[in-house]
Formats: sequence, structure tokens, C-alpha cells
Amino acid sequence: MRDPRTFSVDQQVGLLFVGLFGVLLLATAVVTLLALRRGTPSGDARQSRLLHDLRALWVGALVFWVAWVSGPVGATLAFGVFSFLALREFITLAHTRRSDHRSLILAFFVVLPLQFVLAGSRSFDLFTVFIPVYVFLAIPVLSALAGDPERFLERNAKIQWGIMVCVFGLSHAPALLLLEFPGYEGRGAFLVFFLVMVATVAQLAQEGMSRWLRRRPVARHIDRSFSYRAWLAGALAGALVGALLFWITPFKAPQALAMGFIAAGAGTLGEFVMKALKKDAGVRFWGNQASITGAVGLLDRVAPLCFAAPVFFHSVRWYFQLGA
Repeated sequence: MRDPRTFSVDQQVGLLFVGLFGVLLLATAVVTLLALRRGTPSGDARQSRLLHDLRALWVGALVFWVAWVSGPVGATLAFGVFSFLALREFITLAHTRRSDHRSLILAFFVVLPLQFVLAGSRSFDLFTVFIPVYVFLAIPVLSALAGDPERFLERNAKIQWGIMVCVFGLSHAPALLLLEFPGYEGRGAFLVFFLVMVATVAQLAQEGMSRWLRRRPVARHIDRSFSYRAWLAGALAGALVGALLFWITPFKAPQALAMGFIAAGAGTLGEFVMKALKKDAGVRFWGNQASITGAVGLLDRVAPLCFAAPVFFHSVRWYFQLGA
């Protein structure tokens, strides 16, 4: 059997297209038929959750194809739009004050575009520290100049955290397209595909294993289904998928296994953290009311990616000693 790594880029894309969307269509058809057979899909919580997970897989697959078809520039713009909508969802539920308007204008219309410009221009050294250093210092300065000390630390922490997750985290996904591996030119979109699939499968596996394993929740007031065993099962499932996808990456199979475990573990922990933030905000889903937010539930779907992308990006860059 011919080694898939010897295929041309177009042949690899075609193989992925047939395999990925074929499996998704089959799974969607099966779940839909089961729902119709039961007759009350909306009342079945497990069925509803499965449909939600399938939608997450569809979103992940479409993210890859957007990145592939549009190229580095188009993918950077697309992820910039995702970042804007996700940040909008987050800030809408963060209960800011009028005195925070200047900080929010800075976040949406200065920090966000600059971060993605730095990613697109391969200025990775500045890209890495721009938000954690310069922006984290600038936000409280603007808030202090507004002259409103009420809940100052809490307000600024919410804005900073929103920027960190929705802008800093997501900006690392298109940055993967621009990492330069010898002999791997023009295939950066496959790294995005690898990351999205690993993070999504890990989340699905963790949710599934939490139902089969005896529940020993780590923090039952945040999530009754999250346990160390379920997390490990999800991370291992993501690692296995990563190893199976090694042929589309510049990694060898053991390297793909390790990188898959890192990305999967980070993504599932990120989802857990976002559940804690939702509990604090008093909502079940980000953007659960279309009249409040511009993109219903987008942050729910990209939350694992927001955490997995920077960890995966910097792990790859450090291990393979890739320069700016």
C-alpha cells in the first residue's frame, strides 16, 4: 500500500475530504434516524448532547476547509472574525461599566487586529508577548484614567481574560499555517486540521467516558462529569487520533502522538475552565440568547481551540526549534 505521505498535496486534501466528510455525513444520518425513530429528540438530553457534539465536529471540519481554501491571508482574516465574535460574546456577559468603554475599544479595534497582523507577518517574537505584556499593562492604565475605582480589579481582569482567551488563544491557529518546516512548504493548513480534530475528538471522548466511568468529579460545582480519569481518556483519544494523522504533518508517528496528547489535554482543560466562567456568569451556554450576542454559542464551540492552539503552537515551535 502506498504511503500517504508520498501523495501530492491535492491527493492528500482529496483523501481527507472523502474520509472526514464521509464519516460526518454517516454519523449525522445515523443520529438523525435514531432521533426520528424515538420521535422526541428534543426531550432526550443524551440525544441533544450528541447532536451538539456532531455540530462541533462539523464546525471543526469547516474551519479546516476555510483555512485551506483561503490560504494564510484569508485564514488569518477568518480567524480574526471568529475572534471578534467570540470576544463579543464574552464581554457581553462580563458586566462591564461605562468607564470601561475605552478599554473595550482598545481591545476590539486595536489589540485584536494588531495581534492577527503580527501573526500574519510572522513576527512571532512580538506576537508572543504583545498581549501578555503590553496589552495587560495598557488596559488597567486606560481604566484608571477613566477615574472609576469601583470593582477596578474585577473589571480589568475580565477584560484581560477575554482578550487572552478569545484573541491571544485563537490567533495561534492561523499562525500555525505560517510555521516553516523544511520540506513542508504550503501545507500549514494540515496543522490546523490536526489541531482541530485532536481537540474535538478529545472533548467528545472525555464526555463519552464520563458517562461510562464511575464519576469522581474534581469540582462538582463546576462540572459533575469532569474527572481525572475522563480527562486522561480524552487526552489519550486525542493522542491516538494525532498518531493516525501523522502522515499529514511534518511529525513522525511518536511525535504526532505526543503533540496530540499535549493539544488534547490543553483543549479539554480549557473547556473545563470555560465552564467555570459560565457558572460565574450564570449561564449554561455562551451566547444562549440571539438577541444579546451576535454569534450564538460560538465561544462554546471554539473554547477548546482557544486553549489548545497556543500550547500546541509553542510546543511545536520549541521542540522543532523553528525561528521567527
